[in-house]
Amino acid sequence: MTDGSDKSRPDGNEFGIRLGVVVVVYFVFIAAIIVKLLGIQVIDVRKYKQKASRQYERVVTEAAKRGVILDRHARMLAESVETITFYANPRIVRNTPRMDEKGRPVIDRQSRKQVYYDNSRALAGQFSKYLGISYPELLCDLKKPGGMVVLARRVPVAKALPLMERKIAGVWFQSEQQRYYLNVASQLIGFTNSRNAGSSGLELQLDRDLKGREGTRVFQRFATGKRYPAPDARQLDAIRGNTIQLTLDADVQSIVEDELSKAVSRFRADAATSIVMEVRTGEIIAMANYPTFNLNDRSSWSPEKSRNRAVTDSYEPGSTFKLVMAAAATEVLKRKAEDKVFANNGSLPLFDLVIRDHEAYGSITFREAMMYSSNIVAAKTAMDVGRERFYDYTKKFGFGERTGVGMVGESPGRVRPLSKWDKTTLPWMGYGYQVMATPIQILQAYAAVANDGVMMKPMIIRKVFGPDGQVRREYAPRELRRVVSAETAKYLGKEYFKAVVDSGTAKSAAVPGLDVAGKTGTARRAAGGSYANPVYVSSFVGYFPVNTPKYAIIVIVENPKTAYYAATVAAPVFSSIASRMVACSNEMQKNLAFHSPEQSLLDSIATVAVPDLRGLRGREVQRLLKWLDLGMEYSGNLDGHVVSQSVAPGRKVGKKSVVKVMLASNKT
Repeated sequence: MTDGSDKSRPDGNEFGIRLGVVVVVYFVFIAAIIVKLLGIQVIDVRKYKQKASRQYERVVTEAAKRGVILDRHARMLAESVETITFYANPRIVRNTPRMDEKGRPVIDRQSRKQVYYDNSRALAGQFSKYLGISYPELLCDLKKPGGMVVLARRVPVAKALPLMERKIAGVWFQSEQQRYYLNVASQLIGFTNSRNAGSSGLELQLDRDLKGREGTRVFQRFATGKRYPAPDARQLDAIRGNTIQLTLDADVQSIVEDELSKAVSRFRADAATSIVMEVRTGEIIAMANYPTFNLNDRSSWSPEKSRNRAVTDSYEPGSTFKLVMAAAATEVLKRKAEDKVFANNGSLPLFDLVIRDHEAYGSITFREAMMYSSNIVAAKTAMDVGRERFYDYTKKFGFGERTGVGMVGESPGRVRPLSKWDKTTLPWMGYGYQVMATPIQILQAYAAVANDGVMMKPMIIRKVFGPDGQVRREYAPRELRRVVSAETAKYLGKEYFKAVVDSGTAKSAAVPGLDVAGKTGTARRAAGGSYANPVYVSSFVGYFPVNTPKYAIIVIVENPKTAYYAATVAAPVFSSIASRMVACSNEMQKNLAFHSPEQSLLDSIATVAVPDLRGLRGREVQRLLKWLDLGMEYSGNLDGHVVSQSVAPGRKVGKKSVVKVMLASNKT
């Protein structure tokens, strides 16, 4: 038995072999672990970090609020307001857990399982009721097999509030920025696209200033799924865009747009354009075009309506260009208003062509030639001045080059170089043909005369404010050059252009209580390359008051059908615009030492109507009530939305009255 027991035991060599195998296997295992750890911790560390981050970390982009655009009085022309977009998961909506009155899940007694039901029809009914969306379309979206669907996009907060306050399984919402416009100067201001980036007008031109900087938030989560801000991650706050203050006056802009709309309707015209400029600074007070479109309704947009004709369209100006001829005659020929000139009894044969006046004038004074807009006298005077000098004055007045206002799409117009002039160019340019000019160029030229002969650079932007409210950039008026002497400028205004309004072709441009100087222009535009069936462009450009000019206005009406002479079409529009804007603008009345009965009536009004504030953010309400000269008391957080107000919407209260509001924050 002893011998058998000894045989069953392994000898020393066999034990050593077994032990060696175990040690080798152990070391191979350890080496494999080390290699794997090296792969994870060193070689593929970035890959596994990213994989881990995706599992427990999330980066959320925080959109920057787009900057606002203000008029010269700090009134909002464009701002970003909060809107709500609703989303839904159709699977969850169709399998909504049933809850009892106390908010607890309902359990089936027999199966001991939670009870679910299809909530899609009820949900479609709620959204259809509150938001006016098609019930069948909503129901169709909620019947989709899975994924995420958009129930409603960019709903105003006031409208979305009832649905936001409900907790609906499978439905959630996000706040988004929606650009809201005062809806004036549509072509000038432009609009943003679906990504809230500028796509036209100043919104595009100033996009870098307005868009701000996006922020990022890094979140980590516990095993339970609850997120918390990552303590060691760099959190970047979103920085709102800069605020842009324009030189525009929203009230004057509205007046100009209204008058252009009336003119187009009255004369069945194709289009109309007007610009109002402060002559001493070059600031654009209004720039309007008709037809126009609604900035808050993209469906009203079209390429034709979106064109800013004031800077993009050039045309043969006709008699408004006689400014150049009159200035050259005064300084080069030393022509005086009383000098006699011969108007050839209304017909001047020249180079196998004929220049005609609308009336047969004989021997008249140069003042009368300007008053009655004699083309013949203008052509003969231009020839007396000579090619080189006339060309020089044309360029000094800014024709043939951009004004520098800095708007996208501005046209330089067209002035032929002297080398390409033919024998008809000079006489025809004398009364505004064979030269192309934009409305802003014509206005800039007359504003230079009003400004004692000094041409100013037109400007549309006053200041750029940073998110902290500090001025980042400020634009000051800039003199471009002297066009004519101060004596010549005053002489042109008082002797010629004032006479045109007082006794000449532009008597309908007169403004009660103000002295006006200006010039009519009735130009033919070639249709199909020929003047046989002309399209007329009626225009008037003027400034006031004559002794100390402050404002210049141009009005252009394209292709009027019921009348075409500028005295009938454009001049009365000038008068209406000037009368209304002075009556409604405290700034202009102060500058002009003018006070109208209409303004006295407005000042006597002591009550204002309280607007509907429900759904608006507290800070927006605070600003709105301040504009209306009303006070505000509130309960809740200023970042929340108004759920009730102490004064009913539409009710009139005295200025300085206090409106109490209740604010409630809404959380997703």
